[in-house]
Amino acid sequence: MAPQAINPILGGRETVSSDRVLLTSVRGQPLADVGLVPRLLAQVAVDGLRRGGDGSPPDPAIFETAAQLFAHETVAGETYDAYAHNVMLSTGLTASSVSQATADIVTQLSELRAVTMAELPSAGFTSGFGTRWVPRGEVFTCLLASNHPAPNASWVQALFHGYRVLVRPGGRDPFTPHRLLGALLAAGLPPDSAAFVPCGHAVGEYLVDVADRALVYGGEQAVARWRGQESVAVRGPGRAKALLDVDPTDEVLDHLAFTASFDGGARCTNLSAVFTSRPVAEVADGLAERLTKIPALPATDPEAVLLTLDRTRADLLGGQLSRMRGDGLHDHSGQLDDRDTVVEVGDGSCVVRPSILSTDRADDSRLGTELPFPFVIVAPWHHDDGVVPLRDSLVLNLITDRRDLVDRAVREPSIRKVAGGLAVPWATAPGIPHDGNFTQFLLEPKGIIGDIAG
Repeated sequence: MAPQAINPILGGRETVSSDRVLLTSVRGQPLADVGLVPRLLAQVAVDGLRRGGDGSPPDPAIFETAAQLFAHETVAGETYDAYAHNVMLSTGLTASSVSQATADIVTQLSELRAVTMAELPSAGFTSGFGTRWVPRGEVFTCLLASNHPAPNASWVQALFHGYRVLVRPGGRDPFTPHRLLGALLAAGLPPDSAAFVPCGHAVGEYLVDVADRALVYGGEQAVARWRGQESVAVRGPGRAKALLDVDPTDEVLDHLAFTASFDGGARCTNLSAVFTSRPVAEVADGLAERLTKIPALPATDPEAVLLTLDRTRADLLGGQLSRMRGDGLHDHSGQLDDRDTVVEVGDGSCVVRPSILSTDRADDSRLGTELPFPFVIVAPWHHDDGVVPLRDSLVLNLITDRRDLVDRAVREPSIRKVAGGLAVPWATAPGIPHDGNFTQFLLEPKGIIGDIAG
């Protein structure tokens, strides 16, 4: 079967590009023939978006309709099952992870209005005074990664507020934004509202530079250039951590193992480090005992949990683990299971088995290492350490009775969200910040005075 052709979408129509790249599956087989947008065509896309529309947000009903089309219907000739299968083969995510991501996208599109109301302050002015929140610009660029489909809902949020949007997909998942934009267009989104622009890194950087607001996903190397730039929100490595300051009961260890392994460990909110005031070896052994039981299965198997990878990428990660084990970190998984770290699963793809390591230092530079499978380093923590070792966390799970420590963690700028007790770190509700207030990043308030303020 010939690989599926995926082309840029400009002005609501597919545009065939002569610059193309072949996307191979985790099985090493051709999967998609992706058309790339060169610099000149990217400039055409930007100019077209800036000419289109008047800044008015689309009809909110479009987004709820699009969510249902995305999750259930045939979009641009592609059934949902075909889409899900392609994402499994391109990213290595399991069937359950793709299904969960779809549910997440549907929920986020359905809650756009509720999120807006929750993230903007209500102001009770007297008659003749008011505030209106409007976009901070016209054009929004989103550079996506490929670790998970759910972040695609973020660029839809910009559309909801009236931005015209440029979407560059991650290299391994052009399928999700292509399908999501197709669903939005089918639901009635004006065609000059968004463009799907697969492209190389240099063109992607150009798209960020020319946008009024942008959102960049990726590893530290990918986002480092944009850190500190007021008009660009970055979503880099999560480096999610937990502080275990109570006895490691079965319930607690089950919770930590689950937060490390949910969605195969591919989320930015998956646990990557545990600091504990209890015996480090006891905690690490308890986690290793639980995580080594996860079977190595193909991504398409309904029982699969772990991310699958192509052989080359799996061997690179396996080599990274071997170096870490040989450089002073104690391997608790290996002492329970002496099978190879990289396992072939029978369809040409591979799994990297979960790995629990430990260190005797809370300031070990490898703490916070984030890998695309269940991987945790356990380290000692003492009350005198405070929140210093816990810094630089997208989510910090505090399992402690010390209220003063909770307060200090909430006040620490580099800790973006705090989860208490056995709450899972990805739990959310409309208005709960993921990494700051995204609605206020997109919008700014303008004062309205006089009889027009009603």
